[in-house]
Amino acid sequence: MTDGDAAVPAVVPNGVPGCSACPSTGAPGAEMIALDIDGTIVDHDESLSERVRLAVREVDEAGRHVVLATGRSVAATLPELGRLGLTRGWAVCSNGAITLRLDPRMPDGYEVVDTVTFDAGPAARLVRSHLPSARFAAEEIGVGFLVNKAFPPGELSGRVCVVPFERLIAEPVTRVIIRSLEHTPDEFLEIVDAMGLHGVSYYVGWTAWLDLAPENVTKATALEAVRRRLGVAASATLAVGDGRNDVEMLAWAAHAVAMGQSGPELLAVADEVTAPVTQDGLALTLESLIV
Repeated sequence: MTDGDAAVPAVVPNGVPGCSACPSTGAPGAEMIALDIDGTIVDHDESLSERVRLAVREVDEAGRHVVLATGRSVAATLPELGRLGLTRGWAVCSNGAITLRLDPRMPDGYEVVDTVTFDAGPAARLVRSHLPSARFAAEEIGVGFLVNKAFPPGELSGRVCVVPFERLIAEPVTRVIIRSLEHTPDEFLEIVDAMGLHGVSYYVGWTAWLDLAPENVTKATALEAVRRRLGVAASATLAVGDGRNDVEMLAWAAHAVAMGQSGPELLAVADEVTAPVTQDGLALTLESLIV
């Protein structure tokens, strides 16, 4: 798992209209296309199929606004934008707390146009009281993370600096990640549910992973701001995702597509279910837009 998308365990849809056994109906009128990364564009080994890459390029070159919307940090999102060849437009990172405008003329190829920060101290201390051995990470925008203990290799992108726990939460941040190596995902979810977290948004991943984010900030809130900037009609939006942190995004979109491995939370708000990421479900959806 790369510092971001809180995916859910694989669930095979059964008898759902638009499931992987059926052709994708798509949303031909879509002008703004919001795409999750992990479990949607790439699989959980971060493999990107050529078919998916070409499908994303085709809809982008056809003039649609392709916006990656991810739980990943800026540092972890930029390589995926590069692999897809997306150099202009917009991207939403850190589950909506950071919005980028892409422009190859800029020194770094992008600028941060929106950030939402919060005081993570109360929630982080509460989590630590329940999970004293957990690893905590606070995002440094465009740089990497401050951590109180090392995370497993490959889980965080950018520069990682070990500091005391209180240093992590001394200033407002866009996100805090909590990772437990001692609990199964089910055990971790049970502990988190029992904590009674308030004043923050939070997402539990498919490993023992928790994202703390500013209250009422989601992928959907950031995407709505992008939509308004672009002047795209609300009825011309499409979103594709697979995880718990995609629920609000799919509810926001005029046409919502869940990946085939999505869990019940996402299936409940989806208009359509495409094939799993391992079967290029995103490509099936995007190819239906090119007529």
